[in-house]
Formats: sequence, C-alpha cells, structure tokens
Amino acid sequence: MNIETFWELIELCRRQSEGRDARLAWLRTDLSRRTQEEIVEFQLCLDQLTRQAFTWELVAAAERIFGGRCSDDDFDYFGLWMVGLGGEVFGRAVLDPDALADAPEVLALVGRPWRAWGEDWPGWELLDYVASEAFGLMTGDADECGEDFYAAVQAQRGEQVVSRGLAGERWNVRDEVEAARRLPRLSAMFPLSDDS
Repeated sequence: MNIETFWELIELCRRQSEGRDARLAWLRTDLSRRTQEEIVEFQLCLDQLTRQAFTWELVAAAERIFGGRCSDDDFDYFGLWMVGLGGEVFGRAVLDPDALADAPEVLALVGRPWRAWGEDWPGWELLDYVASEAFGLMTGDADECGEDFYAAVQAQRGEQVVSRGLAGERWNVRDEVEAARRLPRLSAMFPLSDDS
C-alpha cells in the first residue's frame, strides 16, 4: 500500500459509512481482509501523513478552532481527524491551514460552543488504532496483537528516524493582528473570547 492507495481507501471509507464509529468498523473489516504487510503499510502511511501535519501553522489553526486551547493530545487527534477529511482537504490544509475554513466539517462547528460539538469534535484518536485492531482480526489474535503489530511496523520502518518536532515558526494565535494575517478566515470564523 502506498500513499495513493491509502487515500483511495480513506475516500472509499468516507463514501461507505456515516459517522466515525461506522467508518472505523468498515475500515477495520476492510483492512483485516488484507495481508499483514498491507495493514502495516497502512499504519506507515498514516504515520507519514500525520507527521506532515505536524507544523506550527496547523497548531495555530487547531488552537483557533478550539477557541484558543489545544493540548498536545488534542493536536495529535486533530491531525488524525484531518486525515479522515480525505486527501484533497488534508493536502490543502497542510499547504495552507486557513483552507480548513472550506471544509464542511469545520463549517459545522462555527457558532457552536465546543462543549456542544459532540460527534463533530475535530479529533479522531481511534483512527490511530484501526490498523492494529485489523491486524489482530486478521491474525486471529485480537487480544495479544499489539506487540506483534508494532514490532512489524518498526521492522518495516527500519532505521528511518521519526521526528516529533514541529516544523515552521511558532507564533501566538492570540495575537489578533497576526492571526488575521496568517489565518484570516479561521480567525473570523472562530473569534477568541477573553476567557478562552
């Protein structure tokens, strides 16, 4: 599985199922019917893409959407959620984080307090586990597969160094002038209050 095949699978999943739980179930079943190598490659593609999203500009976009607060975990799950939006939206957002303003999933959050987002929450932690779960289903050892799966991922990754550092320049999303310059649409859509 390469990046192109990965995105085809994500797009097919988006068309097949409504809601994250249904999409995860569909994806888990589809992956469990593939080879171990393909399942591992899916995880490697997912890891590669989420690393592409590991930029200060996207941190700022996430902070803006989250009302000025975005923990490290929130940002990790935000990157996975962006993958779930599909290749076109993801690619545009990596190049220009303000392009997230065009995503229907972001538009659905505008004007709603974050406590009321529920299923629309812009984070998808469980996407990071779907390949290991599928690996367990495929091998018939769903309870004990984690160690074997992650060993297979590491073996396939080889000596490649995985950097967790953020790319780009850090800036303060609370600086309204800078936010309006760098993220004009998201800043207008998600104004920060004094208590955020």
